[in-house]
Amino acid sequence: MITYDRLWETMKRKGISQYDLYTYYNVNRSQLDRLRHNKNVQINTIDKLCNILHCKVEDIMEHFDDDNLF
Repeated sequence: MITYDRLWETMKRKGISQYDLYTYYNVNRSQLDRLRHNKNVQINTIDKLCNILHCKVEDIMEHFDDDNLF
């Protein structure tokens, strides 16, 4: 399972709000909703967030083992 709890912590630390993301950085609100609910997002969304926040992928998301096997 992938969780995006680290994203919200990183945003707080960097002083960037969800409002900033969709207003100034053109991050789609539906993508933010998907992140809030730990749903699948495209990798280019993760890349964009890393560029906006000047951080690494591990500052945005975390993996936990679960039963999700292909």
